[in-house]
Amino acid sequence: VIERDFVDGPLDVPGDRDELFQVFENLLENACKYGQSGGRVTVSIARDGTGPEPGIDVTIRDYGPGIPEEHIPRITERFYRVDVESSRTQKGTGLGLSIVKHILTRHNARLSIKSEVGKGAAFSVHLPAR
Repeated sequence: VIERDFVDGPLDVPGDRDELFQVFENLLENACKYGQSGGRVTVSIARDGTGPEPGIDVTIRDYGPGIPEEHIPRITERFYRVDVESSRTQKGTGLGLSIVKHILTRHNARLSIKSEVGKGAAFSVHLPAR
């Protein structure tokens, strides 16, 4: 089940549409793949008008096993897998999050990851907006 919580009105986010689509496709695929079977994924979009970099925050959250804290700093590295044993049963190249990081860097955007083992993970993208 994918739930959504979106802001009203148009959002003007400069950038390459296809690359940004790839970012959110990768994040959604991971949330569905690593979340609990039959579980839910929440997608929220909020305007962030505070601080030095106003923009849009998009958060994709799953309610799966979560990511141990010690793995979070390396999770966007190419081919990095949190649990090598279980990753053998998951399809993928281990490149998805490194591609996400690369694209977001090109768009002057940020990725933040919050997770608690046993409670899931939240991947938040902050995109500069007009």
